[in-house]
Amino acid sequence: MEKFEHEYKADQIQVLEGLEAVRKRPGMYIGSVSARGLHHLVYEIVDNSVDEALAGYCKNIHVTIEKGNIIRVEDDGRGIPVDIHPKTKISAAETVYTVLHAGGKFGGDSGYKVSGGLHGVGSSVVNALSTWTEVTIQRDGGIYKMSFERGKTVNSLKKIGDSNKTGTMVRFLADDTIFETLNYEYEILENRLREMAFLTKGLRITLTDEREETPKKSDFCYEGGLVSFVEYLNKNKEKLNTKPIYIEKNGEIPIEIAIQYTTSYSENIYSFVNNINTIEGGTHLEGFKRALTKVFNDYARSHNILKEKDSNLQGEDIREGITAVISVKVKEPQFEGQTKTKLGNSEVTGAVQSVMNEELSAFLEENPSVAKSVLEKCISA
Repeated sequence: MEKFEHEYKADQIQVLEGLEAVRKRPGMYIGSVSARGLHHLVYEIVDNSVDEALAGYCKNIHVTIEKGNIIRVEDDGRGIPVDIHPKTKISAAETVYTVLHAGGKFGGDSGYKVSGGLHGVGSSVVNALSTWTEVTIQRDGGIYKMSFERGKTVNSLKKIGDSNKTGTMVRFLADDTIFETLNYEYEILENRLREMAFLTKGLRITLTDEREETPKKSDFCYEGGLVSFVEYLNKNKEKLNTKPIYIEKNGEIPIEIAIQYTTSYSENIYSFVNNINTIEGGTHLEGFKRALTKVFNDYARSHNILKEKDSNLQGEDIREGITAVISVKVKEPQFEGQTKTKLGNSEVTGAVQSVMNEELSAFLEENPSVAKSVLEKCISA
């Protein structure tokens, strides 16, 4: 068993408050009690596994819809800590599932640099909104199990066997007295899990539906990460640059961007923060657009494609036919907007802008034919 550089133990799990509120006002925690909220439960549990993958400890996540709409999520991460939590005097694992805002994601040295989970409410919220939940953990040489009903502990964590593996398995049945429907739609889960796999290169995520006689199965793993994502989005289009432009910078704010131009006239830009899709954009998208406009205009001027008397190209002309995915990781994201999906952190604009200015300018200088074909398109636009 290798030694992890960050010990992930009970004393890093911080405790903030109780669970009854979640059952009273589920919408506050998962958005709604419609099908959308139901699917959200799955993402919350999967997010925890993805966070283990982002921290470098998990390679595989298996999601299964069992008969009767029971969800099972298994990963091969480190396993939730099983030692006793200093404040709650129960195991860290039980704390994570029964205490709101308990989690290894509130700073401290738990090995999570950033996390996509909703501020450590994920596991306990799913537990609170399920008729029953059972969690099996493998770590420290053992297999441990605990179970809950509607958020209350039925069986505390106990060791049930030995194991040399690590990982966590969660099974739950959503509460039909809270949700309007318990019927999971395969395509909805499939799309979100595919997206998650694109955003974490090399992570394998599988989805299996056991509700029918013949099980359905999807398997997602993309070594190319965002490049694969852009290629997938453009698979039936004619490309101006055959290989997407890929930009990656691992600084204080890790930034990953992939760009490909097609002959179409639409603009497809997807932005993510900590793997959360920011449908309303925000500061990262702002920085991207500004840099794109500046870099192409600078290139056009310095290569005499735009003459002195010509006015600058407009941003929307430069974005015609673009497909891009922007993914940033921010330690303390501030979200704004109606649906809380717009990034507000001002420092992200400059960070994205400077990496784009540098990398995209270099790319255009090295690939004049791509630069030329994109600019010709802009000018005709």
